[in-house]
Amino acid sequence: MTAGVFLVLSAFLASAVEMVEALTIVLASGVARGWRSSLTGMGAAVVALAVIVAALGPALTVIPINALRLVVGGLLLTFGLQWLRKAILRASGFKALHDEDEIFSRELAEAKTAAPLFRGGVDWYGFTLSFKGVLLEGLEVAFIVLTFGSTQGSIPLAAAGAAAALVLVAGVGIAVRAPLARVPENTLKFAVGVMLTTFGIFWSTEGAGGNWPGSDAALFGVLAFVIALSALSVALLRRRKREQLVAAGARA
Repeated sequence: MTAGVFLVLSAFLASAVEMVEALTIVLASGVARGWRSSLTGMGAAVVALAVIVAALGPALTVIPINALRLVVGGLLLTFGLQWLRKAILRASGFKALHDEDEIFSRELAEAKTAAPLFRGGVDWYGFTLSFKGVLLEGLEVAFIVLTFGSTQGSIPLAAAGAAAALVLVAGVGIAVRAPLARVPENTLKFAVGVMLTTFGIFWSTEGAGGNWPGSDAALFGVLAFVIALSALSVALLRRRKREQLVAAGARA
């Protein structure tokens, strides 16, 4: 039960982050190049993702569970620490916050200045921009769903979390027709980094033959450890940032 809740929540948060970024690209493409081209590119990317998931999903079920958990745990730990590192740097002021408005404006400007190229009544630049954005972000969502689900033995649970994120992000995107700039994305990425790191530690330990006291309940302990360490890192880096600013002011 505990692992199932963590699984759905992790898939939801990670998928929501990727879908917000994909939505920003699709909106920029639609506004600059026309909605037909943008939505056609998005639809083609969704079909390609469905084929990839259909091909890879069954293949993961034949891999021994311990080997799968060891490999997936290592990958999740790698990805989770990368997400967590960036979120910690942003929270401490060492890295600029992710700005969806800025990304939207940049994508929009590039799309408007590109030369028109029509094939079959579809603007090829708008189609390609939308297709590429949805496919790349969607591949990350597919990876999350397949690896989380197969390792925990429940792809439908992971898919349910991702589907909930899709409905939420798409619904808000249709309603406002603008990038979700008000979404506290760094907070989401911080949470996703914590979740991925927690699962990475938990599953890689199990895959290596280790046993956690309390079984799935140990996830709470690992989660608390990762959160505490992350919060400490943010506090220490914020202190260093303040010291650097004071030193810079003194030199000026």
